[in-house]
Amino acid sequence: QVQLVESGGGLVQPGGSLRLSCAASGRDLIIFTMGWYRQAPGKPREFVSTVSRGGSTTYADVVKGRFTITRDVAKNVVYLQMNSPKPEDTAVYFCYAQNYDTNEYWGHGTQVTVSS
Repeated sequence: QVQLVESGGGLVQPGGSLRLSCAASGRDLIIFTMGWYRQAPGKPREFVSTVSRGGSTTYADVVKGRFTITRDVAKNVVYLQMNSPKPEDTAVYFCYAQNYDTNEYWGHGTQVTVSS
């Protein structure tokens, strides 16, 4: 079983910056992929970014060039650096992890609000 705890959400102005963190804990922790998804009010959950154990990254087109995902494999922590956020980035951001046994896990989410 893997537990994911997000932190770092809050209110940020358009054009500002914000960094989200997610720490994984649990037994038999060998996480292959970690990443972030988000869900805005009235919309389905959508992919934001992932990073593999080897450091390969993927991004949704709408955040490419503005958000950067990084990962500390030894500490089982993933970060999402959000630069130049836009009001449309407002959502609950969920941490995601896939363990070596292919099971997928989700955090409870952290609210990000982009507003002046």
